[in-house]
Amino acid sequence: MNKNFFRILSDNFDKYSDNILIEENKGKIWTYHDVLQLTFHFSSFLKKLGLKKGSRIIIQAEKTVYSVCLYLSCLKLGIIYVPLNTAYTSSEMAYFIDNIDPDLMFLSSEKLSEHENLLTTYEKIKTLVLEKDNEELIKEIYGSKKDNFIEELNAKDIASIIFTSGTTGKSKGAMITHNNLESNAKALLNIWSFSKDDILLHALPIFHVHGLFVALNTIFLSGAKIIFFEKFSPESIIKRLPEATVMMGVPTYYTRLLSKSNFNKSTCQNMRLFISGSAPLTEIVFEKFKERTGHKILERYGMSETGMITSNPLEGERVPGTVGFSLPDIKVRVVNELGEALSFGDRGIVEVKGPNVFRGYWRLEEKTKKDFRSDGFFITGDVGQLDNEGRLTLLGRSNDMLISGGYNIYPKEIELILDEIEGINESAVIGCPHDDLGEAVVAILISTKSKNIISDDSIEEILLKSLAKFKCPVRYFWLNELPRNAMGKVQKKVLKDKYKKIFKEVK
Repeated sequence: MNKNFFRILSDNFDKYSDNILIEENKGKIWTYHDVLQLTFHFSSFLKKLGLKKGSRIIIQAEKTVYSVCLYLSCLKLGIIYVPLNTAYTSSEMAYFIDNIDPDLMFLSSEKLSEHENLLTTYEKIKTLVLEKDNEELIKEIYGSKKDNFIEELNAKDIASIIFTSGTTGKSKGAMITHNNLESNAKALLNIWSFSKDDILLHALPIFHVHGLFVALNTIFLSGAKIIFFEKFSPESIIKRLPEATVMMGVPTYYTRLLSKSNFNKSTCQNMRLFISGSAPLTEIVFEKFKERTGHKILERYGMSETGMITSNPLEGERVPGTVGFSLPDIKVRVVNELGEALSFGDRGIVEVKGPNVFRGYWRLEEKTKKDFRSDGFFITGDVGQLDNEGRLTLLGRSNDMLISGGYNIYPKEIELILDEIEGINESAVIGCPHDDLGEAVVAILISTKSKNIISDDSIEEILLKSLAKFKCPVRYFWLNELPRNAMGKVQKKVLKDKYKKIFKEVK
């Protein structure tokens, strides 16, 4: 039996043929039929360029319906789709091109110009500009005879290579299979109760798992509609919210919505669900959002390597600061350094096993072996704990853990308390090299005010009510904002580089 994920999508596109699939925020309306037909044309165009099953395409272009159809065409033909962050520079792109060795690249006109010198090194790789204003290419795509053939694939064939964010080192390419995509999309469709009556606000980028797989694939299976934003804008979201039923976003989206006075219960009266992921949602934002709108944000947990792993329940208690329960057919456990399962409430490394887990890292066989247990569990590198109901709470990354004076310290534990202190809007705790302690605890803080920053002594006095002295920061630094990647994750590597010499400078 053909395990190509597109076979199911194609059936659904036929089933919901006349339904609106995508409404561009300031433009065209696309039915399921329209998108499927463009996908048929696009796949024929790719075939004419010599692409086939196993070929690799890199795309670094803006978010458009054409890039969505390119993704669908790649699924259909068994081509490996490799989306890249549109912020990557030429020096970063060189790494990805060398790693993937693509057969074809699609760039925006802006990126084509930016990479002009770089591309002279890769003259044999055909490069095309993919954007809605490139009428010549679009005409050529539509001029290609429609091709409705679906490539025969097995469940382990690679659908996409998604590069990890690289916040702790070189990005690794996670090989995502057709079965990974299908199993995860079906699970999300059911646990979040998506139907053809839903309307999703889609402001996420589609070079990342959240916007590409979680949002799009779930909608494709449901027959629902997408209001398609090229970029996130709180003003634009608020304007369209009364029409929508669901929104997926990163925590930053929700904090920016809360900063607008016209964001309120009335604006959200037709909404049934707000979903947050890709970065931790603070309990403060959760509570403020509930107070302002009457909605409890549903937080879930996933990774580039696994798609979605857990979710707070649609019906039932959504506990702030937790990421809920494992999805159907997915097993989650917490283990110690030896890989031994821990009891409920004990903190350790989160491991996961299920049909959602990726095939391995592209061209990194040894790294892949290292990150899987002999029984098939994937070592996520996240630190967490399970309660006796199976609800997971994340406490940070294992490589965020610092050792100060011989004691293991988890930054998340300190950050949770710092974020509750009046005057502190947000915090990031890191370890910095220290001759005596090995690493010293350092807190980077963002103020809620322009003046009257709370004193270090006052902060420590509050921390000592809940924490041992050795966990309290030795130094505090105030910034206007924390460095983040495109999905809103704090880039602690940037902070560690910035402050790595502070204790050397004291001498």
